[in-house]
Parts: sequence; structure tokens; C-alpha cells
Amino acid sequence: MKPASHPNALRVARLLIEAGVTTQVVEFEQPTRTSAEAAAAIGCSVAEIAKSIVFRGKTSGLAVVVVTSGDNRVSEAKVSVHVDEALARADADFVRLATGYAIGGVAPLGHAQPVKLLLDEDLRRFEKVWAAAGTPFSVFAMHPDQLPGLTGAVWADVRADIRQ
Repeated sequence: MKPASHPNALRVARLLIEAGVTTQVVEFEQPTRTSAEAAAAIGCSVAEIAKSIVFRGKTSGLAVVVVTSGDNRVSEAKVSVHVDEALARADADFVRLATGYAIGGVAPLGHAQPVKLLLDEDLRRFEKVWAAAGTPFSVFAMHPDQLPGLTGAVWADVRADIRQ
């Protein structure tokens, strides 16, 4: 782990400072693009990773970003109800254009275009969560209760109920 040096990670660090969030953006030599990779690099549980899942609104064409716990699958039906439109898959080009970040590095703030954003209420069970900081190699930690103020988003039930 080392201090951030990539321009995207430095921009996220600046946005965090401007928002009054005291944290450090760090980078790893190995990728942290999946929840499992990030948890292994950081030394936390997969659930403590605040992963960003991006959909495309079928009507609005806007990116719908769901910041969810790393151990959760997202229910498209629940998200669709919360954002009041059907969802479509977002490919890598759409994600980069809409958010300004590559898949695996989508931060919860500083998006290139307006997005609809939801926060998984399951993140609130932790004292600290780790989110991507603009690259698939960079992350930052924060208390989950800082996320609504940072993003302007609301807590929502977005977890898919998986039956075994």
C-alpha cells in the first residue's frame, strides 16, 4: 500500500478533502477491481468493501450507481423501483463515459456526468468501509454514515434475496 499517485485517485482525494472527509487514498501494486481482490489487499472482509455497481436507466439513459456491500448481490427489481425506471446493463464504455472511471475503479463521488445513486443500507453495519478511488488499484476508507453527505444519495434496500 502506498499513497495515491494516479490522476484519478488524486482527484478523488481532493474531492474527499473538499467534502470534509478525513481519509487517505491509497494505491496497491495488485488490482483491487473486485471485492475479493480489494479485501485481500486491504486485509478486511469482502462485506466491508463498498463496491459500485453501474446500470443504465432505460428511459433516462443516465447511469444508475449502486454502492453496495461487497458480499451482496444487487436486486435490479428493487433498484428499478427506487429510481422509477427499468434498468439495462452498462458496458465498460458506458461506465467510463458516464462516471469517468473504469469498471473496478468507480468511486462513489466525482462522476463525469449526472448519475442516479443509491446506497446499500447493509453498509451501515460496519464502522469502516472501503470504496474505490477512481482506479482499479486505489481505495479509501470512511465511516458509512459519511456516504449520504458525500454523495447526496439515500440509503435503500437493494440486496437481492438469494434463496439456497
